[in-house]
Amino acid sequence: MRPQEAVERALSLSRSDDCIVIADESSTANLRWAGNTLTTNGVTRSSRLTVIALRNTGDGVATGVVSRSAVGADAIEDLVRAAEADAAAAEPAEDAAPLIAEPAGGGGWDDEAAETGIGVYEGFAPALGEAFAAAGSAGHRLYGFANHMLTSTFVGGSTGLRLRHDQPTGLLELNAKGTGGSAWAGVPTRDFTDVDVAALTEGLATRLAWGERRVDLPAGRYETILPPSAVADLMIYLYWSAGAQDAQDGRTVFSAPGGGTRVGERLASLPVTLSSDPSAAGMECAPFVIAHASGRESSVFDNGLPLAATDWIADGSLGALTQTRHSAARTGLPCTPAIDNLAMTAPGAGATLDEMVARTERGLLLTCLWYIREVDPQRLLLTGLTRDGVYLVENGEVVGAVNNFRFNESPVDLLGRLAEVGRTEPTLPREWSDYFTRTAMPAIRIGDFNMSTVSRAS
Repeated sequence: MRPQEAVERALSLSRSDDCIVIADESSTANLRWAGNTLTTNGVTRSSRLTVIALRNTGDGVATGVVSRSAVGADAIEDLVRAAEADAAAAEPAEDAAPLIAEPAGGGGWDDEAAETGIGVYEGFAPALGEAFAAAGSAGHRLYGFANHMLTSTFVGGSTGLRLRHDQPTGLLELNAKGTGGSAWAGVPTRDFTDVDVAALTEGLATRLAWGERRVDLPAGRYETILPPSAVADLMIYLYWSAGAQDAQDGRTVFSAPGGGTRVGERLASLPVTLSSDPSAAGMECAPFVIAHASGRESSVFDNGLPLAATDWIADGSLGALTQTRHSAARTGLPCTPAIDNLAMTAPGAGATLDEMVARTERGLLLTCLWYIREVDPQRLLLTGLTRDGVYLVENGEVVGAVNNFRFNESPVDLLGRLAEVGRTEPTLPREWSDYFTRTAMPAIRIGDFNMSTVSRAS
């Protein structure tokens, strides 16, 4: 059964006062390689149907949500009844709000679900083969994977809501190993036509050459250049922690000391903007809310709510927090739901990473961060490790690789200590690439980045 038909059948079978149904149809194509040799490739397909039953209780609306994979036509009624049973046993929902209604057929409702396949690598695979040969000649070994997913999501409601969104998500991760240690590079992509494998492997070879000379450094605070990937990992964690309801309840770094939130307060030493826009070029994402369940930062009642460009930080000041309609009513702030991309920019910031290195008298250049964990939500203090290359810069040149470190830093504190912001470019977060790929970030310079201890990881 086509996903649209599954939505319509579930709605027709519903006996609840209102109903929302979400059908997700996904296909994934992947390549994996190790030691300069392709090891596996394949295509998978999956589907999921979510039924949200809404029951009027007299003093509110109760919800029941059930989601199952690979639901056949003969199992849809059982899924609907299960959601209705959950709603019958539930208390009124705190986040209840009027449902969104849109004209039927929005976004190509009747078209077939989009699919990806191995053909997405038609231009990429030969370039990868050339990279294997070049790496072998240089005595290097390449490891990594490429993944491309295409998900068609159909959202239908008893109010007439019919919306559809097709989301391509691609990423490439490359790791090179040699006598100079290891080096990593990763890029996001919508279709692999914009991936320059030769440029990526050339950069990896340069970093391996840097690693031929080793320098041991103690823990301490160092002037540090964080490349876009590392900045993305930190800013994504900041974004995930920017829920308005938690801030209003005094639980996070965005809570005001006397109550309420810090919206309007200056956070950054430079006029940076952290924003999301569903129509951002190259990072396009769903232009409406898709909520499979309710939580502190999402609400099933908001399904279909239009999304607009939002500045979370505007010219250095906190501009907005992620909100549902329910939390917006509590905080008195505009409703600004989460959006599935993130960009950081600064006016007039055009320096490349290489140019920032060339202006460094003595400092560290990171490659990426990993194993990031939260230590203190009230400060958004994070800890984690450096990975795949930390380099010493002296008099504008990289002079060698140093040991890895554990760091302790808050991305909010880092914003207040920005010394320089570079050019914004699409980037792939290393730590969060499984969950969030649509980012554009600059490199940043921090005068006193806290490398709290030396890590023996290599």
